[in-house]
Amino acid sequence: MKKLLFIISIITSISAIAQNNEELYAKAYKLKLEYKYKEAFPMFQKLLKSDSSNVNYVQYGSYCYSKYGFFYAPETEKMKYYLTAEYLAKKAIKINENSADAHFVYAMALGRINENASSKQKITNAKLIRTQVDRAIALNSRLAGAYHILGRWHRTIAGFNAVEKVMINSFFGGVPPGGSYQDAIKSFMTAISIEPKYMNHQYELAQTYYEMGKELEAKMWAKKALEITPSNEDDNKAKKDCEELLKKLN
Repeated sequence: MKKLLFIISIITSISAIAQNNEELYAKAYKLKLEYKYKEAFPMFQKLLKSDSSNVNYVQYGSYCYSKYGFFYAPETEKMKYYLTAEYLAKKAIKINENSADAHFVYAMALGRINENASSKQKITNAKLIRTQVDRAIALNSRLAGAYHILGRWHRTIAGFNAVEKVMINSFFGGVPPGGSYQDAIKSFMTAISIEPKYMNHQYELAQTYYEMGKELEAKMWAKKALEITPSNEDDNKAKKDCEELLKKLN
């Protein structure tokens, strides 16, 4: 009888933990959708400690590590967050290779890592980012964030200097097809069509036109972005970026 009661107690405890996790995940995921990374981040950390085999906890934990690291971590600690995001994303892919979000957050983490990488590392990661973004879009053609990263990928490749282009061709056998400003515009346009109220898509489109020397289009999209009322950290940053871009254009 004691053994039976012990087993029942264990089952009850496991059930209670699972229920608590479900409730916490619902709150954390809602905050993520609202771009409230600062609030969602510690919740996903707690979920990961409780169950690191749940693909949702792992992939969205990766997402929050990338976002929290970018917006809130001290400059000297940002890379630690990005590397953790990369680790979690790779783990999520191992858990479920068919998760579009897992491939998306892997590309996001690599993009953040590239911000402080050497030219050689940037080129190596660029090839991997493209592979991950393509896989994410193949699994979910309505994933706006993946098109956003793809737009940045095309623009980055298009803007490589002569030395970096030689490195691509000589040491890495080239990169996947694309890598033009027109491809970048197409990708950002797709992201905007899916998430028309996400200001950063429009800012990045404006920035692309600016780098192309098309100032009229750049000014138009920067002003269009500023018509959106900021509601989160992403919007606040995009607003400042748009204002800075317009200063250059004026």
